[in-house]
Amino acid sequence: MTRRTRRSNPPKQNEIRSIIVHCAVALHRETGPGLLETVYEAVLARDLEARGLRVARQIPIPIELRGLRFDEGFRADLIVEDTVLVELKSVEKVTKAHH
Repeated sequence: MTRRTRRSNPPKQNEIRSIIVHCAVALHRETGPGLLETVYEAVLARDLEARGLRVARQIPIPIELRGLRFDEGFRADLIVEDTVLVELKSVEKVTKAHH
């Protein structure tokens, strides 16, 4: 997990999303399909940090269900600038469930 101090003018959500999409597409074009999700995650996180964004990896996200709280309902692959959650998928074929 990587954390940096807050900036006085953090980027806006649309700007963050544009940078994420740009970096993800560039990474996919460079490497193509077939790598493990963890590899894409590590490289994308570094690319985003190189663009000046704060990135946290594998952050537990609590959930509440049936009146019970589970501290680790799932893990977010990346959280960028404490604002945008990025969930990566590395699959052989995209199905309806992925949309």
